[in-house]
Amino acid sequence: MKIRLASFIHDSIVDGQGIRSVVFTQGCPHNCPGCHNQKSIPFDGGDLVSVEEVIEAILEKDLKKVTFSGGEPFVQAEQLYTIAKRLKEEGYNLWSYTGFTFEALMRHRDPFVAKLLSQLDILIDGRFYMRKKNLEILYRGSTNQRIIDVPASLAAGKCIKSSEFVDPQNLEETEDRTDDIFI
Repeated sequence: MKIRLASFIHDSIVDGQGIRSVVFTQGCPHNCPGCHNQKSIPFDGGDLVSVEEVIEAILEKDLKKVTFSGGEPFVQAEQLYTIAKRLKEEGYNLWSYTGFTFEALMRHRDPFVAKLLSQLDILIDGRFYMRKKNLEILYRGSTNQRIIDVPASLAAGKCIKSSEFVDPQNLEETEDRTDDIFI
């Protein structure tokens, strides 16, 4: 099985807690103005890489922490689920970014979206909004995005924000969050 990647890095300190490997998927339907990773937007860009190669590279580096970013990771949910499942078996902490809301992902009909969610520890959801850009918030680009405790959210059947990762002041805004439709 192949996955289309924009890039793949180790030793990131900005894409989640601790030093992490980051898998940047290629292809994104959101096309957020001001996106920090514009080259990952086209669906025909990047490189096709075997899922097994990605797993091997992550296991070899052995940071025990991985973030899926993009592009839009949930567009390649089956491939990322395969990677995530193997890494979880090895005790990895897994985060993912998405331009979709948690609620939209929960409604999605692709079974691999739910399977991928089931492997995650943290989900950072919501599109990036330039007018809400804030460099003081943790692990996000704009204040409408949430840091979600995925296991607690799945157990509750609703979004539960992480109590571990809280901004020093109440900077989150919700006026631009919508229950968007997943394509």
